[in-house]
Amino acid sequence: MTTDKTGGGQPADRIAPGMHVLAKPIGPVCDIQCDYCFYLEKRALFDRNAYYRMPDAVLAAYIAQYVEAQPTPVVEFTWHGGEPTLLGVDFFRRVVELQQPYRDRKQIKNTLQTNAMRLTDEWCVFFKENDFFIGVSLDGPQAIHDRYRKDRHGAGTFERVMAGVRLLQAHEVEFNALACVGRETAYHPLEVYRFFKDAGVRYIQFTPIIERLPDAPTQAKGLWLAPPAALDRDEVNQQVTPWTVEPESYGDFLVAVFEEWVRHDVGEMFVMNFEWAMSPWVGEESPVCIFSRRCGRAVALEHNGNLYACDHYVYPEYQIGNVLEDNLGEMVEQSVASGFGPHKETRLPRWCRECEVLTSCWGGCPKHRFTTTPHGEPGLHYLCAGYKKFFTHIRKYQKAMTTLLENELPLSLVMQAMKGPLIIRKS
Repeated sequence: MTTDKTGGGQPADRIAPGMHVLAKPIGPVCDIQCDYCFYLEKRALFDRNAYYRMPDAVLAAYIAQYVEAQPTPVVEFTWHGGEPTLLGVDFFRRVVELQQPYRDRKQIKNTLQTNAMRLTDEWCVFFKENDFFIGVSLDGPQAIHDRYRKDRHGAGTFERVMAGVRLLQAHEVEFNALACVGRETAYHPLEVYRFFKDAGVRYIQFTPIIERLPDAPTQAKGLWLAPPAALDRDEVNQQVTPWTVEPESYGDFLVAVFEEWVRHDVGEMFVMNFEWAMSPWVGEESPVCIFSRRCGRAVALEHNGNLYACDHYVYPEYQIGNVLEDNLGEMVEQSVASGFGPHKETRLPRWCRECEVLTSCWGGCPKHRFTTTPHGEPGLHYLCAGYKKFFTHIRKYQKAMTTLLENELPLSLVMQAMKGPLIIRKS
């Protein structure tokens, strides 16, 4: 589940920069209440009596405009939440029906993010028949998963999630695990990684949990987490939530998992974080916005048609229009032109600009740039120390893997290099 790569858009024969829309057809409605969820609070931004289901008019307008605006040959629809399965299978049958007229022009793909607790044979048959790729929110073994991912009665959700995972596997539906790394999770890297391996989950994406505590005016709006801080502010509240991962611990977590993976599982287990890290080594833009040089083309669409500059910026001041009234492609271009995307690069502190691993992270997500550099300059990413530890540690392995790619050899040969000198002979 990645954003589309951009091609620069200057020469006439180059594909124009693509966009990625994270659609939330049920808004912030969910059937569980994870401790670290940053989206449940968004109910406070809508009418108390709001009907959280994307109307057919919004759905049709979005599908038509997204296909039209996406310059790439593949259009990937990403359905997120909240919990999208609360809408029922028929909602997504309607999605497929509305997409059908455009399949002779573009390759249409669908991904759906779910907690997997409501999956049934009917759901899985639908996913398989319509080639849906599923992202399952699963943090690791039961004790780790249930620490943060609880239902509305405070009970753990692990067993119900795993029942859904087993259904996906039985129906041979392609899926990956999106594992959130909170403070306590980061202390158990190999336990988490080996759990996924033993469970037959071959595709994993690790997402660090980072949230700040709100000030009084934010709480008065009904929100319990701090919104993004302006990058040019000198003083920003840096007090994080109890479940926020610690920077050094997150770096240690990734290093430990990488060391296990690079010695035993290359070609068998696929950790998206490691694939993203290879992008600058092969001369490509990162496929994810957080590590791209600039952002702004990964937007969020709410159930009522409102479009926001980013999934982490769903606040009134970052709304850029509505698909029932405005053109999707034009809204994205206007947002980028206004500086939302370019400021990711232009407002980097000197500490980042002079960093040896700058091209690996490009300062990270602007929402999380709320700490200061050792020189007192604002705008440093909260996870800077962890990112630097990870990207620095894996450089020697990335050099070897780049050599393998340049010689059109499988990356799995890097495991041989762990045991002794790797001799590459060209045929």
